[in-house]
Amino acid sequence: MRSENQTFVSYFTFLGLTDVREKQIILFAFFLLVYLISIIGNLCIMVITICTPNLHTPMYFFLWNLSLLDMCHATVTVPKTLFDLFASKKAIPFGGCMSQMLFFHFFGSSEIVLLSVMSYDRYVAIGNPLKYTTIMTPKVCVPLALISWTIGFFHSLIHTVMTARLPFCGPNMVKHFFCDIKPVLTLACTDITFNLKLLIALTGGLALTTFILTLIPYIFIGKCLLKIKTAEGRKRALSTCSAHLTVVFLQYGTVIFCYMRPSSENTLDQDRAAAVVITAITPALNPIIYSLRNKDIRKGMLKMIKRYS
Repeated sequence: MRSENQTFVSYFTFLGLTDVREKQIILFAFFLLVYLISIIGNLCIMVITICTPNLHTPMYFFLWNLSLLDMCHATVTVPKTLFDLFASKKAIPFGGCMSQMLFFHFFGSSEIVLLSVMSYDRYVAIGNPLKYTTIMTPKVCVPLALISWTIGFFHSLIHTVMTARLPFCGPNMVKHFFCDIKPVLTLACTDITFNLKLLIALTGGLALTTFILTLIPYIFIGKCLLKIKTAEGRKRALSTCSAHLTVVFLQYGTVIFCYMRPSSENTLDQDRAAAVVITAITPALNPIIYSLRNKDIRKGMLKMIKRYS
């Protein structure tokens, strides 16, 4: 129960990443660079897949969605982080904090579900290439993408609502550089055991379930590869999976590290370091990984450069 004379915070302040001026300059340059790479790289992939007719396939439809999620995911936190690096008071309104939390986990959760969908797309492409376009039709692909976004939204909504309902009566210093669930929960003026268990159960359950669902198709892909007699054929099949697998392990590794461990004062610092990977590095690496390992993307990029040069 809330007492009548109890005050509640109207805004939070961030501890940030550092107060050392030299480090702030380095971090500003780093975050700005990776953010520009993320926005430009993912935007290029989205434009290339739209403007290149031979890329109008299910694989690139899902890649378009992945690029959009990456751009949105980075935009939720990085611009605010860049501003706060030199701000004297790193503040955010209570409503803004809850909104940042909602959209950060919305885009992140949607992405790990989408990665599972993309693994099944790769299995159909390799295991049944002649029927690929008849199986993975727009009537199948669009609902699968919508399901990914919907699961991500409701997963995020549950955590955000449960956090927003808690009483926050001070202190209001978030030991992080954005409004993530665990650092904000530690500021609540009540027992947060249930919320932490819910976080581990739901986020851990989603991560574990989607990870298993991602790996199952690759078991069948492995069996399909054994049936391919030529080395060139196996190499071509593997090339369509290598970029996706790299992104999968990068994404799941950081998610499991951040949200499936018990919370403590010591782990908050580790979570903050891992969050840099999730918020800035991963969205910038994904387009690089796909462009370097995907021959069709590289060809489409070269065609666009020649067309407009």
